[in-house]
This record gives sequence, structure tokens and C-alpha cells, in this order.
Amino acid sequence: MADLTPSQHIDKHIAELNDWRGKMLARLRKLVLEAAPELAEEWKWGTPVWAYKGNVVAGGAFKDHIKLNFFKGASLKDSKKLINSGLEAKTGRSIDFREDSKIDEAALKELIREAVSLNSAKKK
Repeated sequence: MADLTPSQHIDKHIAELNDWRGKMLARLRKLVLEAAPELAEEWKWGTPVWAYKGNVVAGGAFKDHIKLNFFKGASLKDSKKLINSGLEAKTGRSIDFREDSKIDEAALKELIREAVSLNSAKKK
């Protein structure tokens, strides 16, 4: 197992989620990478993480939802109000996607790009 690349770990993880969650995570992964091709895929804490100058967003699979966790989500503008979870957290925020969730792809990509630019604009 240790010789898998992070992308291969993510492929394997998606394949093991052999229900709607695997399809949802695969779709979200595609959107994340389309939104910000500069993101590197990493495998941390047993879950997919996309990073650029630090962690940007992670994808987690739960029994009844897939979570996209934005590490600096509290600093995102989220003008389309996509964020629906972790609202009490100090820095992170997340979006929970359920089996019947509709994805506003354009708004999600905008949020991902905003999260990447937050990491790019690190304080000196």
C-alpha cells in the first residue's frame, strides 16, 4: 500500500465506495481539479486532500454524505451560500453533499479558486 501515489490512493478510495458516494466523490474531485489545475493531490488522514501552498480542500466519505472541507472556509466569501456545515468551526467550513444533492458547478469552482487564492496570499 505504501507505494501508491496520492492519486492512486484516491482512485482506490473512490473504487471502494461502490455506491453513490464513490460517484459523488469522483465528480467532486473532477470539479476541484478543473477549477484549480495547480492543486496537488495528496492522501492525508486516510482521505483525499488537494493542496496548493498548504491544504486547500479535503474530501471525506461518510455513511450518508460526502463532505468537501475547506481548510480556510471561514475566510471564504461564499456568495452563493454553498457552505452548509461546520459553521461553528474556527477556521474550516464544509459542504455536505447527499445522494440527491444538486451541485452548482460554477459556484463550487468559484469557491475552490477563492480557497486557492487565499493560500496564495499568505501573510508575510
